[in-house]
Amino acid sequence: MKKVTVSGKTVDEAVATGLQKLDTERESVTIHVIEEGQKGIFGFGSKPAIVEVTVNIDPVKEAVLFLRDTIDKMGVSATIEEETKKEGTYLNILGSDIGVIIGKRGQTLDSLQYLVNLVANKQSESYLRIYLDAEGYRERRKEALETLAQRLSSKAIRTKREVRLEPMNSHERKIIHTALQNVKEVATYSDGTEPHRRIVVVPKSK
Repeated sequence: MKKVTVSGKTVDEAVATGLQKLDTERESVTIHVIEEGQKGIFGFGSKPAIVEVTVNIDPVKEAVLFLRDTIDKMGVSATIEEETKKEGTYLNILGSDIGVIIGKRGQTLDSLQYLVNLVANKQSESYLRIYLDAEGYRERRKEALETLAQRLSSKAIRTKREVRLEPMNSHERKIIHTALQNVKEVATYSDGTEPHRRIVVVPKSK
């Protein structure tokens, strides 16, 4: 946290000095007046005004800076697009070589999202949710999982035997559950413990 304690003949003068030292604007800081200051009489008994000037931290900005630094350290050339929606802030990583950021089945991307949220919420009084994506990977993965769900549900119905999927995180399991919730011939449930928890597709007996 950036802050300075400064003095001046008046509160405004002390604040101006603090802003200059912090190289920021008044709307970006919180000001705490420690001493109002006194003019004194005939030059005697005067007291300087003392204020504490603290820079307000933007949690999302801190998260973006962390992500930017992490991407650079990974040796990836990419840009970050920020979009605010009702459910939270979306950060989309754009670049020509971002496979290393996505990782196997999005595991690296999920880890980065977890860390970015930790950084943001460390600086925020209220809970923030940040969603991380890379070149539209999340939507492509969702479509692939929905296609997989339909294919395996058909297999379960055809063979009349349960089908067990590969281990997935909770978000991806939810996609599978949702994709098959209206398929009356099958039921789904999660089995196992994290990080090896998986979906099981079970054909319903008639």
